[in-house]
Amino acid sequence: MKAAVWYGARDVRVEDVPLGAPGPGEVALDVAYCGICGSDLHEYADGPHAIPVDEPHPESGREAPLTLGHEFCGTVAEVGPGVTGVRPGDRVAVEPHYRCGDCPRCLAGEYNLCRHFGFAGLMGDGGLAERAVVPSYMLHRLPDGVSLEQAAVFEPAAVALHALRRSGLRDGETVAVAGLGPIGLLVVRLAVRYGAGRVVACDPSARRRDLALRLGAAEALDAGGLPGGAADVAFEAVGTEGTLRDCLAATRRGGRVVLVGLGGTFALDAFALVNNEQSIIGSVGYRDVHPELIRLVAEEGLDLTPIVTSTVALDDVVRDGFEALLNAKEEIKVLVRP
Repeated sequence: MKAAVWYGARDVRVEDVPLGAPGPGEVALDVAYCGICGSDLHEYADGPHAIPVDEPHPESGREAPLTLGHEFCGTVAEVGPGVTGVRPGDRVAVEPHYRCGDCPRCLAGEYNLCRHFGFAGLMGDGGLAERAVVPSYMLHRLPDGVSLEQAAVFEPAAVALHALRRSGLRDGETVAVAGLGPIGLLVVRLAVRYGAGRVVACDPSARRRDLALRLGAAEALDAGGLPGGAADVAFEAVGTEGTLRDCLAATRRGGRVVLVGLGGTFALDAFALVNNEQSIIGSVGYRDVHPELIRLVAEEGLDLTPIVTSTVALDDVVRDGFEALLNAKEEIKVLVRP
């Protein structure tokens, strides 16, 4: 089968690899779509960041070179011994978190904080391939009312919904969103659905600002334009020190800032943070949100696909996927269709 295999920075090769067979507790699925995430883009541009290169990941047993892609969905092709709950022909969304199941955080139900934290497609072989093999616990069956096109966007939507839950959003609160990539745009859409009184979005891209307005934002501003002290909760979805400072400045005394973007080491005014009694909340991945996303699409008709700007072939993933996202700033979410 064909797969997009990461060998190093700027070295992703679409090549033939062995067709994997599922082992005990595993499922093989024919991939329908796989999105390219910002994490994938970081690995392509200047990785490795999360990809294991010196020793195998403890849950996947894999290290580079490996198949990228963790935002995927498809149809079950084959099930391994001991698998129940899915069968060949089922359409499924993939929740690509690895979990050990017996560390303190897994036992507490916080499996996104597992001691062996990782994702299929970053720490193990993923969905930028014609077929993928994953643990059966990663799969969510799709009802008839949920298309594979919608399921292709569940992974970034899960990040957004988990961040909203982490924020403690209350009805009527004002929300600021800094950074309108796929996650930021989905935070806008879901914040409106979950009762935000007003959503103010911020990004230098006019196309992204226009899309935020279509998704329910009351106002969309250029970069750095968030109004001071107006937000109850702000979401930092860029991963830069300047954007975090903008979010803190935009948030009222006693407000909350949720970090969703992947940044490095930042310097903050801790004196102001204490005096304003603001909270900075980290949010990583997701847990227990895919059933709710499936319900929102199936029962409420929530459409998550407006963030998709291109669908490309697997053979063209480097040129029309990774390079396009690095160089064409108007691209938002690129799906690959193996």
